Amino acid sequence: MTIRVALPTHLRQLAGCEKEVRVDAPPTQRGVIDALEQQYPALRGTLRDPATGRRRSFVRFYACEQDLSHESPDSTLPAAVIEGTEPFRIIGAMAGG
Repeated sequence: MTIRVALPTHLRQLAGCEKEVRVDAPPTQRGVIDALEQQYPALRGTLRDPATGRRRSFVRFYACEQDLSHESPDSTLPAAVIEGTEPFRIIGAMAGG
């Protein structure tokens, strides 16, 4: 299944890719991240901890105006992402004070 993935600027620069990429992956967060890391090895370890597989604190996943960051990595992505009408978005969260 081909999934559209929108990446933030800093990850695009690291991977050397366009704003939106397409990956062939199972329709889950884990499937998409696995495919991204395989297709763009420079992204390994930037989205999730390589030892635990858990999402990094300042990385968020969105689709269809929903924050999917705290859902199970094996949950099925929204239908619009699976159908290709909406991208799976990876966002770099910001902190400050």
